[in-house]
Amino acid sequence: MTVRVLLADDQPLVRAALRMVVSNAPDLAVAGEAGTGSEAVRMTRELRPDVVVMDIRMPGTDGIEATRLITEDPGSAARVVVLTTFDDDDYVYGALRAGASGFLVKDMALDDILAAVRVVAAGDGLIAPSVTRRLIRDFAARPAGRAAPARSLAPITDREREVLTLVGGGLSNTEIADGLCISVATAKTYVTRLLSKLNARDRVQLVIIAYETGLVTVPD
Repeated sequence: MTVRVLLADDQPLVRAALRMVVSNAPDLAVAGEAGTGSEAVRMTRELRPDVVVMDIRMPGTDGIEATRLITEDPGSAARVVVLTTFDDDDYVYGALRAGASGFLVKDMALDDILAAVRVVAAGDGLIAPSVTRRLIRDFAARPAGRAAPARSLAPITDREREVLTLVGGGLSNTEIADGLCISVATAKTYVTRLLSKLNARDRVQLVIIAYETGLVTVPD
């Protein structure tokens, strides 16, 4: 199955570099290119890509607003990975709140960018211990993240709450299985149920929910 990728960046050179590496990957294909956020939204509706690689800083409609419009569109199944120059860029937090499935830093190795696109296309989020755990903790510690729980945990069982706590800690399905003495398949089933019950798009949103609802707390 070929993953169709829409590239959204206002810098032609960046798009050209991404186009080259995506086109050379046997399992990926470039669905289109957009130079602005509004173009990215329009082209996502028209071309229906699997993944949108979205620059945050673009003229007019920026990457955050474009991400929100794409992820809130009931007719769109596209997942968004935001692209930024700085790994501590404040815009990243806004993009995660807008529904992005993760983020990339422009100085990442190209192979890592391709790997990230594949992870998101497979329905997962970017839960890299070296980056995302710190990002989510900082994100959750901000006042806006504590205003009100985005979703109620009432629909989930006690066991599912345990799994959500471990997901919030950044654990993989294998690590969750080991921690709860269950099979990896069972752990995956629990995560799938959590995604459905909490109306979360991917694992990144489950982590955010775990922090926003206080199930997982930010270390002092």
